[in-house]
Amino acid sequence: MSISLDGITLPQALVWADEYEWSPVSQGVKKTLTGALIVVEQKQLKGREITLQGDPESTWINKADLELLRAKANTADLTMTLSYHGTNYSVMFLRSQTPIDAQLIVPFENPQPDDVYNITLRLMEV
Repeated sequence: MSISLDGITLPQALVWADEYEWSPVSQGVKKTLTGALIVVEQKQLKGREITLQGDPESTWINKADLELLRAKANTADLTMTLSYHGTNYSVMFLRSQTPIDAQLIVPFENPQPDDVYNITLRLMEV
């Protein structure tokens, strides 16, 4: 199975780091003046965070594809399709954090399109 974001092929070894940290149920808890507890729960329809992380030793993307991702990250209100090992998700970049972290594997003064980076992508299901 492969991983892609709006047709941009991503490294197959990217790991969904926070896959099981989201709950489809939100909860609000309040105490009244008498000490009684009021609990309100509601199903969340969307908003699941999807953080894709790579191992710096083996999960790389070339600069040309990284620039395509950055162009998408710099576009407001862009909804994309993430294909993750056979399942499609409608996503946007998560802007409450840095949407894309990228580190050049071998530092050069002037990286070329085929030089490789380790990346972390922060997305949100919409």
